[in-house]
Amino acid sequence: MTEPEPMIVLASASPRRSELLELAGIPFRVAPADIQEMPLPDEQAIPHALRLAEEKARTAAAREAGGRFFIGADTIVVLDGRIMGKPVDADDAVQMLSALSGRSHEVVTAYCVLDRDSAVCISRAVRTTVQFKALTPAEINRYVASGCPLDKAGAYAIQGGAAHMVREIRGSYTNVVGLPTCELYETLQQLEAL
Repeated sequence: MTEPEPMIVLASASPRRSELLELAGIPFRVAPADIQEMPLPDEQAIPHALRLAEEKARTAAAREAGGRFFIGADTIVVLDGRIMGKPVDADDAVQMLSALSGRSHEVVTAYCVLDRDSAVCISRAVRTTVQFKALTPAEINRYVASGCPLDKAGAYAIQGGAAHMVREIRGSYTNVVGLPTCELYETLQQLEAL
């Protein structure tokens, strides 16, 4: 007897998001949604992340034959009101990490759960404050040379080689990793997906 196809679809290729769903015991399958992630003119951080999360969920739902609940998510780093996306190259990563050094910033992960059957779409943005220790140029260069920050918002991954850079977190740890698991789980319960 074959297992039924999961009704929950994660519109993300992120292995970290998949791992967080697995740790929460949520059955799902992956169907990445490749969309343009540039901010619109004058778009603020939270509306930007919410828009991208919904676009990802809707794009995956439009492409996929199976599944009912589609999860889109987007994580951004915000410093002084400025969105820090993924660095374009190693020099950009060095600049981002230098700007974050010794300072607090916000990590915003927005998610959207789209119920394709009812057309209900629930979106939420979760904010976590992260305080970095003062980083030396050698620390920054060593971390950038590892290649880890090049595909991460704000040029770092707390669950990866940047753990030693983080002095304090106020809010959800899983949000910083890329998916606020507690809040998402509650949304899935609200939609009776679990």
